[in-house]
Amino acid sequence: MLPAGWWREFITQVLCETRTGPIAVPNFARLRRMTSATNSAVPEPGTLTPTGRYLILAAAFLGWLFSGVQMSLMNLASRPATEDFLRSGQIAIAEATPGTPISPELLKQALKREAPGWFSYHNSSFLLGAALGGLLFGWLGDRAGRVRAMGLSILCYSLVAGLTYGVRDPWQLLVLRFLAAMGVGGMWPTGVALAAEAWDDVSRPFLSGLIGTAANVGIVAMGIVGYIVPITADSWRWIFLVAAVPVFLGLAVLLVVPESPTWLAARHKRAQGGAGPPAILGDLFRPPLLGLTLLGIALGAIPLLGGWGVTAWLIPWSDQVLGGVDPKAKAFTSIMRAGGGSLGSLLGGWVANALGRRTTYFLISLLTVLLSEFIYFTLTPNSPMFSPMVFAVGFISTVFFGWLPLYLPEMFPTHARASGSGISFNFGRILTAMGVLGTGALTAWFGENYAAAGRVTSLIYALGMVVILFAPDTSQKKLSEN
Repeated sequence: MLPAGWWREFITQVLCETRTGPIAVPNFARLRRMTSATNSAVPEPGTLTPTGRYLILAAAFLGWLFSGVQMSLMNLASRPATEDFLRSGQIAIAEATPGTPISPELLKQALKREAPGWFSYHNSSFLLGAALGGLLFGWLGDRAGRVRAMGLSILCYSLVAGLTYGVRDPWQLLVLRFLAAMGVGGMWPTGVALAAEAWDDVSRPFLSGLIGTAANVGIVAMGIVGYIVPITADSWRWIFLVAAVPVFLGLAVLLVVPESPTWLAARHKRAQGGAGPPAILGDLFRPPLLGLTLLGIALGAIPLLGGWGVTAWLIPWSDQVLGGVDPKAKAFTSIMRAGGGSLGSLLGGWVANALGRRTTYFLISLLTVLLSEFIYFTLTPNSPMFSPMVFAVGFISTVFFGWLPLYLPEMFPTHARASGSGISFNFGRILTAMGVLGTGALTAWFGENYAAAGRVTSLIYALGMVVILFAPDTSQKKLSEN
């Protein structure tokens, strides 16, 4: 039984420095030391305490969960924001004087014409920002530490989201979404590398699935919020204040989460002259890493392009068909897509471990193209089978995102793991941004016919069945080996 007053002693000795005066100052450095073993001068993989490992896992999960919130914002708010800016004259159209309000009849016509283009602009700016953020924060994660880079990436997307509340025109919105996306892009390589190195010897399929599903949990959560409080042209800015909440998580990561012992060991080895410096970005595009980098980019780009350029358009399609009678329709479609995605991402690592890395990627590419074509050829948002099939395609297509955090870290050595994973996942976003712009142009060309555009863009998944044939088998590789 614990002695009386034990909690006061804990707070005094662990969390606070002894100081003269009435105010005790938190000693976060001491708390951080408690979560990692410090008996050895050279940290070895696996020296984290159980508390430290769970802190890392929780931070990576929550950081990627709130990244999912960021990803979902414009799926829900793009059309309302476009309508708001059109109505106030902030989006110039030929039929009206710039900067002056327009009539309801003209607004309806302009919205049908402008909404697909602005939806693609919003998502493309986000993808390009995420690509740049993945490169910069991935480099920082290899140079300055996984924890520092992850904490700063969370602060980046949270603070910028809060600033977005006050945007005055659509171009400010595009710029701020680009900047917020830099933090989201940085969260992926640093969080995945940190968690993978901290839990190298424990059920990595479960770990990769857990991290992979976190973003979809965030998307579901944002969808539920949008379902309870409909997001309309008169009320869409508030969701960016909700998205600013994880600023507190970013501070907590910087203050108390322990660093990866694998990264610390690699840094010590470099200091002793036993290893080369951390990889610079140019190294990833030169032998011997060039082939792995190009393959990683292709493997990461296909599911990203499919998610942003194929299945994401199910949400504005629902809003187009049902929004006039049910403002909550797009939120419900988002919930169904991300609900299936949460399950798919969670099981992705296990499926990859059971069936094999390459077999899994091939099968999910095949099944996703079949399901997507079925939806866009045979269904509409008011069909009884639409929501169940959205859930199904969400489930299958996001097995990729349980697969990627398992496979990508296995491809690269320790000194290039965060940078390599970041480029693989985020450089693919550049290709995806181009694809999303093309999808927006294609949708506009089809007269805002989302089904016709979806039938064409769904074929991107067929390319995955070819690319995976060139991928190495990494199923027996441990991350501490190199």
